[in-house]
Order: sequence, then structure tokens, then C-alpha cells
Amino acid sequence: MADSRSSLMPRVGRALIAVAVASALAAAPVASSTPAVAVLPVSGQVVTTAGSDGVVTTAAAFTLTLTPFKSGFANPVFMTSAHDGTGRLFVVEKGGRIKVIRRDGTVLPTPLIDLSARVSKGSEQGLLGLAFHPNFRTNGKFYVDFTNLAGATVINEYRLSPPGSNRVTLPGRRVLTIAQPYANHNGGDIAFGPDGFLYIGMGDGGSAGDPGNRAQSLNTLLGKILRINVNGHTRTRGYLIPSSNPYVGRAGRDEIWSYGLRNPWRFSIDPATGALWIGDVGQNRYEEVDRSLRGIYRVGGRARNYGWRVLEGRHCFIPATGCSRAGKTMPLIEYAHDNPNTSDDNCSVTGGYVYRGNAYPLLRGQYVYGDFCSGRIWTISAGASPLVRPTLRLDTALAISSFGLNGGGELFVLSLDGGIYRVGATP
Repeated sequence: MADSRSSLMPRVGRALIAVAVASALAAAPVASSTPAVAVLPVSGQVVTTAGSDGVVTTAAAFTLTLTPFKSGFANPVFMTSAHDGTGRLFVVEKGGRIKVIRRDGTVLPTPLIDLSARVSKGSEQGLLGLAFHPNFRTNGKFYVDFTNLAGATVINEYRLSPPGSNRVTLPGRRVLTIAQPYANHNGGDIAFGPDGFLYIGMGDGGSAGDPGNRAQSLNTLLGKILRINVNGHTRTRGYLIPSSNPYVGRAGRDEIWSYGLRNPWRFSIDPATGALWIGDVGQNRYEEVDRSLRGIYRVGGRARNYGWRVLEGRHCFIPATGCSRAGKTMPLIEYAHDNPNTSDDNCSVTGGYVYRGNAYPLLRGQYVYGDFCSGRIWTISAGASPLVRPTLRLDTALAISSFGLNGGGELFVLSLDGGIYRVGATP
């Protein structure tokens, strides 16, 4: 980030205002109505147009909707399900707590876990990620990603006993610690793939312009997507290395799955296709969404180089001209910060999900993502070619910190000021 970009992802302007407001409102309940959500008009028929640059714009025949779900959280940055049949949802608050929403909609007054005394409190620091073990129903294990008081990224394992309870067995187990040279660009997202391995999103270590060129170095875990096996450990580390990781037996850190990332704030794995989708926050000019299809492995992205800091989006960064794109994966989606039609600038992409739920058939197969600063939400077909433009669906007043899924694959959007909204689609 450039790197006063604030909370979570980074940047001057509206982001700083949004974070200041969020901090002030953290202890206050959020209004029950959706704040200033304007729905952009979309034709009732599928409309396809081609620009002079050959890029195709396709607007699918639906209108995206947001419905208030829950409010009053303190800087929520993630929500997920344990897929254990209880219907519970778990909301990650940046300050260090995980709140539980029961099936009946009740928010339990006592957090599932409170790590607030252990996490650092910088604008892009805190409790940032949560993932439940694929065998959570039987082993009760879950994993968190946070920055500790020294500013390092920590992956810890905890256990609910029994799994259907809200009782955490302490202390947890340290899985991984990664030192951070600066306080920003911590990534923070973690997710299990269909292969059973844990994927970890790591930013480039911070400052501006990746001064150590860490994202392009295979000798550091920063600026990467990592892939580890948490079902075992060695004498020196709290995890195992999957033998199919691309740099096993070669030059480079064995944990690396993909590299060349600036700050992959939110990534997701499409359960239907295994495609890896990454929202990678840009520097000053361009935001990007990367999509890597599965290939012969169950999750896409193996050994992919997404280009940072050589590239910001599809454009040269260092060097400013004449850079090499050879061997680099270009983003599926790129959008600029400057927008002459509005004073609310784009500045920080928030990666989302391919919708695979059942409640809104019109939305099925669409990747939904947003921008933290402008509050805009776009969709694009999961199977789109790079010559297809996303469709802008909503222009909201939300500080979009994350998207989330419930156990049935239904989609939600979280705002840093404390509100959670259900995402839907109507003709």
C-alpha cells in the first residue's frame, strides 16, 4: 500500500475516513437498514457489446440486492461457517474476537475466542483470517491468522471440545510464524482447499513498492500464496510440506504455491471448479483480480507468478516502462483508481466468491467482488475470458471489508463499520 492506506488494505483518502468512522462506531450498533445502497439499472435481457479495444461487456439479466442481516460488530473482517450442520456463523472482528451467530440469528454475548490481548492493533494488523478443518465435525479444529504483538504473522490451531460446542480448548498450537518487516501488507486470508491443504495469503511485507522485491523472491514467504499440510508436524515446524508443492526439491521455499502478490487481502477457491481467485490490492493506480484454473491439480495457481512488483495490474511498475511480462500471469480483472464521474475513488479491491448457492439461481456461477473505498460491487461470470468486462452492480456507502458464505453457500458482504448484509439477485 502506499502506504498510508489504512485499515486492512491501504490507502489515502476515503479509506482513512472510513477507518476513522469505523473506529468511532466500533462499540455502537449499526443502523438496521442498508445504508445508501443504490442499485444500478441492468437490462432485463442479456446485453453484449464490444468496445473499440475488442473487450466485451456482458450484463447478465439480474439486479444485485443487499438485505440487512446483522449489525453491531466491531470492525468485522470475515465471516464463515464450520460446515458442521449446526447452522452457526462465525464473525471475525479485527480487534481479536470471533463472534458466534446461532442458527436462530442470536449473536452469543461471549466470543468463541478472544485473542485481543495477543494481537497487534495497527490499521492493517489484527485478527485477519479463520478457517475450519475439513474434518471439523469430528476433530473440532480451526485455524486463525493474526499479527502478534511483535507484528509477525501467526497461524494458530485451536480446538472446540466437543466440536458442536462453543468451548475452545486452550492453549492452542502454533503452526507457523512469519516475521513482517513493516506493519502493512499482511494478507491474512486462510482457506482449506478440496485437497485438504491449508492455503495462506501473504502480503509482500509492507512499505510501498515492495522495497525488498520480496514478492518476486522464492526465498521468502512474503508476497505469496502458501500451501501447507496441518495434519502433522516435524521437530522444527508445526506443519508438513505437500510433496506436490512446486518448489519441493528445487530452488525456493517449499511452502510456496504462487508468488508475485502485493497484498492478497481476500482469496477464494471455487468448490465447483477448483479455480483460485485472488483479490490483490494495488499500489496507487490499479486493482486486480487474478483467476487461475485448476489444471491437473485440485486447486489452481501452482507456480503462478502474478507479476508484482514488476507489474501493477497489467502495467509496468518497476521498471516504469519496458518491463517483461514473460512468465507472468495477467489478471483477469483490472480497474483503475481514478474515476472522473465520482469523488469516491476506488482504491482497494476486496476479493469475493463464485456464488454456488441455491437461493438465487440468477447469481449462480458469478464471481462477486468489491472495493473497500468506493463501496462498489461487481460481478463477472466464473468462466469469462480475459476479454470480458465485469458488470458494475451496486454503488454503496459500505466500507467493504470482506465477503462471506454460510453453510449452504449463500453470500454475504461485510462492512467495516459493523454491518453484515445478505447478497441476492432479482430479475
